[in-house]
Amino acid sequence: MSHGSAGGRVVSSPLIDRYTGVSININTIAVNSVNQTGSSDRTGADPTGSSGPTVDPLTRVLFGEDFDREHAPWRRLAAAAPFRRRPGASSAERLAMAYERLRTVNDTLDSPAELVVDPRGLAALHEWLGPVDPAFTTVAGIHYNLFLGSLLDHAADVADLADLADFFALRRVGTFLCTEVAHGNDAVAVETTATYDRERDGFVLCTPHAGAQKFMPNTSPVGGPKSGVVAARLLMDGTDHGVFLFLTPLTDAVEALPGVRVRRLPARLGSPVDHCLTSFDRVFVGRDALLGGAQGRIGEDGAFRSEQSNRRRRFLTSIGRVTAGKLSMSACAVGSARVALALAVRYGGHRRISGSRGGERVPVFAHRSHHGPLVGALATVFAMTLLHRTALDAWESRTEADADEAERLVAVAKGWISWRAREVIVESRERCGAQALLENNGMTELLAGIEGVITAEGDNVAIYAKAAAAMLFSTGPGPGPGPGPVRGPGPGSGRLSGPSQSQSPGPGPGPGPEPVAVSDPEPGDGSYGPSRRELTDPLFLNGLLVAVEALWLARARRRMSRVPHGDSLARWNAASGAALRAVEAYAYRRASEAYAVAVAGLEPGSSPASASSPSAAPGTSAHDLLGSLHRLFALQWIDRNSGDLLAAGRLAPRHLDELPEAVEQLISRLAGHAPALVESFALPEEMLADWPISGAGYVAAYDDAEGAWHAVRAVPAAPA
Repeated sequence: MSHGSAGGRVVSSPLIDRYTGVSININTIAVNSVNQTGSSDRTGADPTGSSGPTVDPLTRVLFGEDFDREHAPWRRLAAAAPFRRRPGASSAERLAMAYERLRTVNDTLDSPAELVVDPRGLAALHEWLGPVDPAFTTVAGIHYNLFLGSLLDHAADVADLADLADFFALRRVGTFLCTEVAHGNDAVAVETTATYDRERDGFVLCTPHAGAQKFMPNTSPVGGPKSGVVAARLLMDGTDHGVFLFLTPLTDAVEALPGVRVRRLPARLGSPVDHCLTSFDRVFVGRDALLGGAQGRIGEDGAFRSEQSNRRRRFLTSIGRVTAGKLSMSACAVGSARVALALAVRYGGHRRISGSRGGERVPVFAHRSHHGPLVGALATVFAMTLLHRTALDAWESRTEADADEAERLVAVAKGWISWRAREVIVESRERCGAQALLENNGMTELLAGIEGVITAEGDNVAIYAKAAAAMLFSTGPGPGPGPGPVRGPGPGSGRLSGPSQSQSPGPGPGPGPEPVAVSDPEPGDGSYGPSRRELTDPLFLNGLLVAVEALWLARARRRMSRVPHGDSLARWNAASGAALRAVEAYAYRRASEAYAVAVAGLEPGSSPASASSPSAAPGTSAHDLLGSLHRLFALQWIDRNSGDLLAAGRLAPRHLDELPEAVEQLISRLAGHAPALVESFALPEEMLADWPISGAGYVAAYDDAEGAWHAVRAVPAAPA
C-alpha cells in the first residue's frame, strides 16, 4: 500500500529520503474471501457482486475518481481477517488488539513515512477503519499523524534525532503530549517546562503542579515501548520563549522510565485506549530533542533565534499537525455515520411487522415515520462526505495566500461533520430499537466513538468560536440582508449566487460564492422577487442559504455594537450566540455548494464516467437521485430558518406552506432508493457481517441450540 502522492501532488518531507525503506516491506494478510468474491475490490459493488449504473456514479461522487489508490487498500483491510470483531473480548484484550492492528497496518505499508506526509491517505485510513475499531484509529492517528508527522515536519534543522527507524518499524510507539489537566483548548498556556541546561547542552522537563500533568495520551507500556513529543514551555536564562515540542522517551516495554510518572486514567466512554496522566520530574533530554524550525531553534553558540516574534504563532507552528488531525477526525465521523445509517436501512428492510390486513407482514422501513428520518440522514451523510472532500482538497491545494482560509474550512468542517454524525448515529440507533443498544450490533461503539471525535483536535465549540471571531472581527464590510430579493444569474447558467460586497459576511472561513445584488435590478418588475421564485430553483435555494449566513452575522455584529468598547469579553458574549449560528450557516452553505458541484458533474454528457443508463426510469438516474438529495438537504435547512428568511423578505408567505410539502415529496421519492443509496457507500460485506442486524437472518444470532423448538418430539400414537 503506497501513499506517496496526494491528489496528483507529490508530497515530500526533509527526512523522507533518509528513512524510506526502513519500514517492513508489504506483506499479504488474510483477507477472508475478499479477493475471491471481488465484492470488496470493486467500487459500488452490491452484496451479490453486481453493480448498477446508478450505484457506481454515486460511489464516485462520494469517493472521487481515484478510488483504487486512495480508498481500495483501506477498504480491503476493513474486510480482512485481522479487523474482524472478536465477540466477548475484555477491555484489556480490545486494547491489545488495537496495537496488534496498528502493527498489521504498518506491515502493509511500503513506506510509513509516505503515509505520514499524505493527509489524504491518513484521512482514508480513518474513514474506513475508524468505524471498525475506534481504539485502533486513536493510537494510529496519534502515532502516524501527531507524533511522526511532527517529527518529519520539524526535523529539517535537527542534526540527529533519535533513531526514527524504531518508530517507522513500530519497535517504539509514538504519542503526543500537549493537553494538560488544566489546559485543553488553551494549550498555548501549558505549564510543563523545558529548561535549557547549558552545561549539559539539553533540556530538563518538569511538571510544576497537578494541573500541568499531561492528560489523555496513550502513554502506558501497553503496546510496546513509548516515546512522545511533549509540549513544554522553553525557558532559557530566565526567559520564556513559548511552547515547543520535545521528543522524549517515556517507557520501556514494562514500565515508565526514570523521572517519568504514568498513571492510568479512569475508563473513557466506549474506548479501551490506555489514556493516562503523565508527569516529569527533572527528566533530561538532549539538544536534539527540540523540534525546531521557523518557530525557533538554538544555534551552536547557545543563542535562541526565531523567525516568529509572536509566542502564540510559535506554538501554532509547532502543533501544525493538528490540522491534518482535524481532517482525519472528519473522515472518521463520515465513515462512522455511513456505517450506522447502512445498518439502520438494512435492518429496516429485514425487520417485518404486522400490516394493515390480517396476516400481512411489511418491512418496518415501509412506514413514513420510520424511513423519513433515515432518508433525511442520507441527504446529510452525502453532504458530510462532500464537505469533507472539499476541505481536504482545499488543504492540499493551499497556497501561502489562502492557507488561513483553508485551515478555517478544515476546522469548521470537522466541527460540523462530527456534530451531524452524532445526529445521524443517534437517529439510526433509535430506528433499530433495543437491538442497537446491544454492543454486538455496533451502534453503541459508533456513538461513543463520535463523542471522542467531537472533542479531539479541539472541541467543536472552541473551533466554531475561533471561526466566528474571524468572521465577526473582520475588516470587511458587514452584511446587510435587507428585504430586497436575492438575484442570481439567469436560469440555466449553472452559476452559484452568493453575498454581494455590501452583504458579504466578510473574509470569514473560506471564499464566498458568486456576487448577487440585494435589490431588484428592474424596479417594478418582480421577476426576481421571492414571490416569483420557486423552491425547485437551485439558484434561489443557494441564495437563501447565503442569506441565512448573512442574517446571523448581521445579528451578531448588531449585538456587539450595542456593548461599549473596553470590555472585550462582554462584547464577545453579546455577539457569540449569533456568530456561532453564522458559522453553522456557513458550513451548511459550503456543503450545499459541494453538492451542487457534484450534481453538475453527473449531468448527462458531462463526462463518460458520470453517464447514467439511458434506459433508467425518469428520476432514478444517479444525477436525479443526487439532485433530489441535494434539494432535500437544502430545504430542510431553509425550513429551520424560514421565519428569519420570511421576516427579511427572502421568502414569500406561500413558501412557508410549500416547504414542508416539498420535503415530504422528496422523502417519498427517495425512500424506495434508500438501499441503492446505501449500496453506494461501498461497505464490504465482510465488515457488515460483524453486526448481526445488518443481515436478513439476524434472528439466527439469538438462536438457542437447546431451545424447545429444536427438540424432536414423538408424535403421540393414535388411540386404539
